[in-house]
Amino acid sequence: MNLRDLVYGLYARRVEGRLDHAQVPKHIGVILDGNRRWAKASGGTPEQGHKAGADKIQELLGWCAETDVEVVTLWMLSTDNLNRPEEQLVPLLGIIENAVRSLAADGRWRVHHVGTMDLLPARTQSVLKEAQEATRENTGILVNVAVGYGGRQEIADAVRSLLLEHADRGTSFEELAEIVDVEHISEHLYTRGQPDPDLVIRTSGEQRLSGFMLWQSAHSEYYFCEVHWPAFRKVDFLRALRDYAARHRRYGT
Repeated sequence: MNLRDLVYGLYARRVEGRLDHAQVPKHIGVILDGNRRWAKASGGTPEQGHKAGADKIQELLGWCAETDVEVVTLWMLSTDNLNRPEEQLVPLLGIIENAVRSLAADGRWRVHHVGTMDLLPARTQSVLKEAQEATRENTGILVNVAVGYGGRQEIADAVRSLLLEHADRGTSFEELAEIVDVEHISEHLYTRGQPDPDLVIRTSGEQRLSGFMLWQSAHSEYYFCEVHWPAFRKVDFLRALRDYAARHRRYGT
């Protein structure tokens, strides 16, 4: 261990020691950004960057378990990413599949897919379904893997599901228009039954949501970190929690 690592370790322990667990967010959404830029800066390939980013996920979940976080949503692949050239997309999907298998094999987490399954290749769909089924009875952190995910697509899918449900019931459009409200739509989101994210973290310095959990993040706090995702450290995570705990959430009041 070099001097810099030692200093960071001491600082992380100091921040963690002052952390009030009663103020820790129960649901954290993470936009895992900066894999390719990290790889470029390190002289590596995009594939190496994505692999390093995938390896970081287990570390993050370990930190979350230590601080009593209950739900983590990881944005691993957007609907826009599906438009990448095949030579980029195929290796990326393979890395994501391996990461999901690793999450399932760990034995601690409950894996849940959020996204449009039909947009994904059959093999990726299979991996996601198997991981979800295999971890259904686990009692650890609920890990939402957002693969083939887009916030606008989610809202469109929720409205479509709502319309189909009421069509099956024989509800007329006029009757539906009279009763539909925010809760009706929330019940058809990919994350139905879960608490909305209290905190959304985005790495790599970008300060935008890019369509991440547009509906659920209406009252979320945001934390933008300059560090690229593969280089994200425990001290960066703890700083995000400390920053969140210092804010006063008013929910519009």
